[in-house]
Amino acid sequence: MARLIDCYRPDLFAGCRVLVTGGTSGIGEAVARAFRDLGAAVTATGATDGECARAEADPGNAGVIFARLDVRDPAAVADQIASLPRLDILVCAAGVIRRDAEHDPAVFADVLAINLTGTMQVCAAARPKLAAARGCVVTVASMLSFFGAPRAPGYSASKGGVAQLTKSLAAAWAGEGVRVNAVAPGWIATPLTQVLQDDPERSRPILSRTPMGRWGTPEEVAAAAVFLASPAACFVTGAVLAVDGGYLTL
Repeated sequence: MARLIDCYRPDLFAGCRVLVTGGTSGIGEAVARAFRDLGAAVTATGATDGECARAEADPGNAGVIFARLDVRDPAAVADQIASLPRLDILVCAAGVIRRDAEHDPAVFADVLAINLTGTMQVCAAARPKLAAARGCVVTVASMLSFFGAPRAPGYSASKGGVAQLTKSLAAAWAGEGVRVNAVAPGWIATPLTQVLQDDPERSRPILSRTPMGRWGTPEEVAAAAVFLASPAACFVTGAVLAVDGGYLTL
């Protein structure tokens, strides 16, 4: 099967500068590669030096610039945005899940600080450059933006917040020419879901509810993010686009 990215012109984002937070693995890494393959200059961030070093060492990431960024740190976020000569597209993919531990209010708060407040922090810092470029934002919501999660209340709350934040910023920034949309991945085969993939008792009900009957791939989510950032979506803002194999239909 042809690569999903081959659906688009290889120079679609030529001359564009893209920042992907949480871009060292999983969905964020696939997004960084997709924009790079379509001609953009891409900076991807990771939470630690180790994450960035691993990503840099992967030949599949050639051409992507990696930088450490803790999205909870306002000064670090401001410095990262300031280091970019311009910014056309921001993808907020930084996120964590800490199953079971999130019932501890301190862990709950930290998950929200990364997934939700971190997203807002990066968006707010990037707003002037995005407005200057009449650019766009793609946030990463989740199926758990729509459902509760008994083992991950912080993650579910944060992703519900990301969906509503996306709609709110879309309304607030439309007058500046900045579009803000979200992808809402279903059950995607990433390191974040590896524990579920490896457990037949937990993966079986997920797959049985997914009409397409399989785990999605990070590249399939990246293709949706590319669409939302492309001229094809020029009249789309405030959307939360499910990339879920039909999971939400049941």
